[in-house]
Amino acid sequence: MNLGDPWPIPITVFHGTRPGPVITIIGGTHGDELTGPSACTNLLSNTFTGLGGALDPQTMAGTVRIVPVLNLPGYRMKSRYFPDGRDLNRAFPGRAKGNTTSRVAVTVNKHLIEGSDVIIDLHSAAQGRSNMPQIRADLTHPESHLLAKAFGIEIVLDSRPPKGSLRRCANGKDIATVTYEGGGANWLDQSAVKVAVHGCLNVLRSLKVIPNNPSRPKFRLKAAGSTWLRAGEGGLLDMFVSPGSLVTRGDIIATISDPGTPGLSVDIVAPEDGLMICTATNPFVAAGMPVGHFLPVTKHMDLLLGQIDDRNCLIVNGSQGQPIWREEDVELVEIEVEGEWSSGSVDAEWNEVNAEESEQEEAES
Repeated sequence: MNLGDPWPIPITVFHGTRPGPVITIIGGTHGDELTGPSACTNLLSNTFTGLGGALDPQTMAGTVRIVPVLNLPGYRMKSRYFPDGRDLNRAFPGRAKGNTTSRVAVTVNKHLIEGSDVIIDLHSAAQGRSNMPQIRADLTHPESHLLAKAFGIEIVLDSRPPKGSLRRCANGKDIATVTYEGGGANWLDQSAVKVAVHGCLNVLRSLKVIPNNPSRPKFRLKAAGSTWLRAGEGGLLDMFVSPGSLVTRGDIIATISDPGTPGLSVDIVAPEDGLMICTATNPFVAAGMPVGHFLPVTKHMDLLLGQIDDRNCLIVNGSQGQPIWREEDVELVEIEVEGEWSSGSVDAEWNEVNAEESEQEEAES
């Protein structure tokens, strides 16, 4: 796909021998998020392609399109943004006579979003934080709800897509779309990559695009809101937990110390039992800054505690290679976390959209 400048975007297309849906798997919408590019590269390796592989066209139905790096210029610059400093995932559906990123969004919309029946958009957390593997979907959109389940992992965040995002654009065209999040920016979390590969194959199996049965976890935690853990003081942050850590009320999850006042430190404690879905990786904090994204769990905590590793982190389905639980083995338990997302979206409190982007949105809306 040519974006109109010398930025051709490689796409690999598999056409099955039987009719079926068009599945588009996208990585690298943000150029510094490497989980998607690595997962797509794995899917395109000899392990999965060719005769006898999961993506053998002779045994496939429909069409699978894999885009390892959508934002190739940003990827080459190790940057979240496009060369004009804008976020491609806040530019959809774009404007044909708009700025550079907006024009690229028009091309992506025309050639990738339109014509898809299903889209899986693979992401990592932005700079300064790290996500545990999770699916984000608007569960009021029936097809996207089914797709979120088909991915086959434990954590599903029910969230309306941000304005200008690829997911919001696709949902507006009634295309089933989910966002997968795992790991952080400019580094590779191989566990998150494994889960991404596993989830994509799970979707393809669920839709009968490729042979074999999908797997599913023992439980699914569906969250409609969360709790933010914040720095009470400014200073240097020392996190004691990781994304995916299970904590109980009163656990010390981090300490903040100030080089200007040696010997003085402030603890950040878990307000209740629950799961850390995202933690800060930047040690520099100011008072009020978020340091952790937390899902309170009031029911079935025993299920989560029965599925932890030696670091007290949740073992996510697919993170250890082959599926841990087959679909027919267990009855899936649904765990609901009620509430709302602060400022209207999952990541709003991390200040994901900078002031310049907000001004651009207002100017171009």
